[in-house]
Amino acid sequence: MLIGITTEGKVGLGGTALVLIGFALAASFLFPRRNPDFPGERLRSFIALSVVLFVAVIAAVVVFAAEEEEEGAAGGEATSTQVETGPTVGTTGTTTEAPSEGEGEGDPEAGEQVFADGGCGGCHALEAAGATGNIGPNLDEAEPDTELVVERVTNGMGTMPSFSGQFSEQEIQDVAAYVVQSTSG
Repeated sequence: MLIGITTEGKVGLGGTALVLIGFALAASFLFPRRNPDFPGERLRSFIALSVVLFVAVIAAVVVFAAEEEEEGAAGGEATSTQVETGPTVGTTGTTTEAPSEGEGEGDPEAGEQVFADGGCGGCHALEAAGATGNIGPNLDEAEPDTELVVERVTNGMGTMPSFSGQFSEQEIQDVAAYVVQSTSG
């Protein structure tokens, strides 16, 4: 879970937790040593402060560890965008055809090995791979398109880390082709 939290989020959570732990230690060891009757007449204040610190920690978890919403997604459903491609001009000035829909740069057979080696099945369910992970989205249900898989594997999101340092660009294209072919996305 900590992998998916930003540095600012980790600092915010750590600071809030440090305040609560500091108060708990002081209330357990320091205050009773100075005043054996602690909290005594200040019991209501002590309880109120304890509740406020507890609520602050819960609020910090909600604020700092929140996952980013997917743009255009409603109700947790994956969305896809179709882009029309046409002829493009290459660097030599000649016209080349862009790949047609359904043709990708990745090799699904090679992507199967990337999916297995990357441990993707530990987080994602994918019937074709025999994977039953439940941390990330069920890929069979989400049926993501190639563009979404490449973007998520490259940049990560929420609890999913970026794999751009672990996989080459070709491996990312391969695993995307494998997921799309396996899910008919």
